[in-house]
Amino acid sequence: MARKKRIPEAALPTAEKKETPQYRDAFQQTLTKRVEDAQKTFEGKGKTVLYAIAALAVLCVIVLIVWRWSVANEARAQSALGKAIETSQASISDVPQPAGSTIRTFKTEKDRAEAALKEFQAVVDNFGGATAEKAKYFIAVNKLSIDRAAGITELETLAKSSDNVGSLSKFALAQAKAADGKNDEAIALYKELTASSDPVVPKESINFSLAQLLEKAGRKDEAVELYFNIAKSAAEAKDTEGNPIPLGLTARNAKEKVTELNPEKAKEIVEPTPKSPLGGGGNIPLIPQQ
Repeated sequence: MARKKRIPEAALPTAEKKETPQYRDAFQQTLTKRVEDAQKTFEGKGKTVLYAIAALAVLCVIVLIVWRWSVANEARAQSALGKAIETSQASISDVPQPAGSTIRTFKTEKDRAEAALKEFQAVVDNFGGATAEKAKYFIAVNKLSIDRAAGITELETLAKSSDNVGSLSKFALAQAKAADGKNDEAIALYKELTASSDPVVPKESINFSLAQLLEKAGRKDEAVELYFNIAKSAAEAKDTEGNPIPLGLTARNAKEKVTELNPEKAKEIVEPTPKSPLGGGGNIPLIPQQ
C-alpha cells in the first residue's frame, strides 16, 4: 500500500501585537524626567557621591560627640563651681563637728577663703567659658579677706566687662570702696550700675546701697528720694493676677529710712492690704464659736 503523503501544515498567520497605550499625567511625566536627569548627572560619579555621603556621616558623628562632651564638661564645671561656692559660704566655728557629719567648717575666715580660692582656681584651670569667668569673680571676692589690694585690682579688671560677671564685680567693688571709706568712688560705681539697662544685681539693692552712701555723705534729700522711690514702687507692685505684693526686706528698710528722715513724706507710702481668702481686703472675719 502506498503511503499517503503528509501534507505540511500551513503556517497560520499571527495577529500583530499592538502596544497597550500608557497614560501619564503631568506630575508623572515631570517626576520621570527629573529622575532620568538625576541618573544622568550622577552617571559615572557613584564613588564620588558615596565618599561625600560617608564624609557627611562622619562629620555628623563628630558633631554629636563634641556636643555630648560639651554638655558633660559643662555639667562637671557647674558641679565644681557649686562645690567651691559651698566652701566659700561654710560656717566659721572652733567647735568640731560630730563624727559622721558632712558639714564643713573653718576656724577662721582666712582659712575658709584660702580653701575656697584653691577650688575656684581649679575651676579656672580645668574649665573655660562662662563658668571660668564666674570663678574668677569669686576668686577676686575671696581675696579681699586675704590680700585686699589684689582682690580690688582683680575686681576692677572684671568690672570693665559688660556681662553679668562685670555687673557683679562692679557691685562688689563699690561695696569694697565704701568699706574703705572711698565714698565718692563707690557712689560713682553705684550710679554706673543704676544706668545699666539690665544689671544682674537688682536695682532695688543698688539704689538702697547708693542711698546709704548719700545719707552718709550728708546728701539727705537725694538719699530720701531714693529710699522713697524704692518703698513707693514696692508698695504699688502687683502680681500677675493684680493682687498687691507684700513689701520685701529692702523695701521695708527703705520705708523705715524715709520715716526716720522725712516722716511727712513717709505718709505717702501706703502699704498694700493683703486679700483675705474669702475675697476683698482687710482682716479675715472670725467664725463665731458655737
